[in-house]
Amino acid sequence: MAMGSVNKVVIVTGGGTGVGRETSLALARLGYDVIVNYSRSAGEAEATVNDIIALGRRAYSVQADVADDAACRAMVGFAVKELGRVDVLVNCAGTTEFIPFHDLDAVSDEAWERMYKVNVVGAFHCARAVREPMLVAGGGMIVNVSSVAAQLGQGSSIPYCCTKAALDNLTVSLARTLAPQIRVNGVAPGFIEGRWTQGGLGPKYDGIKAAYEKTLPLGCVCQPEDIADGIVSLITGSKLVTGQTLTVDAGMMISGFQVKFD
Repeated sequence: MAMGSVNKVVIVTGGGTGVGRETSLALARLGYDVIVNYSRSAGEAEATVNDIIALGRRAYSVQADVADDAACRAMVGFAVKELGRVDVLVNCAGTTEFIPFHDLDAVSDEAWERMYKVNVVGAFHCARAVREPMLVAGGGMIVNVSSVAAQLGQGSSIPYCCTKAALDNLTVSLARTLAPQIRVNGVAPGFIEGRWTQGGLGPKYDGIKAAYEKTLPLGCVCQPEDIADGIVSLITGSKLVTGQTLTVDAGMMISGFQVKFD
């Protein structure tokens, strides 16, 4: 990607782990300076920053709970102050609880509220905060990390599926609102191998992963790098794509096979 005389800047929420880390590194390799946001994973965020600096780019780790609007605005202000601009926002921060779908009584109001505040309202907070800096920079791009759970109604919990469906709607709403200067798209991963799913599924993880590997059309589950590739493709590809959510799932949506998580 031709960067011209101005270094472009990306903010990646949840940028120190998993998909966020791989996205941060991929964009750094393309010449972006990076704000690596984290909520609790300070060590991982700092390690990601060090890896970006080793690639020859500028990077900072910034603690902010995206559910906190003031914290999001402060993070964006820091990005502008230290790096001069904001060109891209990747809303990768997310949370869930692994709650069996049949156990409706296990779903607390607190679970609903926390997941919505992080997965939906948090993405809105960050998008609102970057709007003016992106307009000053001449335009920008936002990518929201969703999930196939939004369409399948299958995943870690009912509230999680609902928040990802709401995030897909937010992608369309923001794409209409922020056009033409700012494009807004999403990426919907399938089952991702890694710490997040392994920690949530516990002893069921290996069996569920193996079941997907046997039945998915492409014969494998997603790696964080695969989702990062999808995110990068939306940033660097056609400039006429907005309001879309790209599915990156090894064919899960077309397989007709569903694995029960509970």
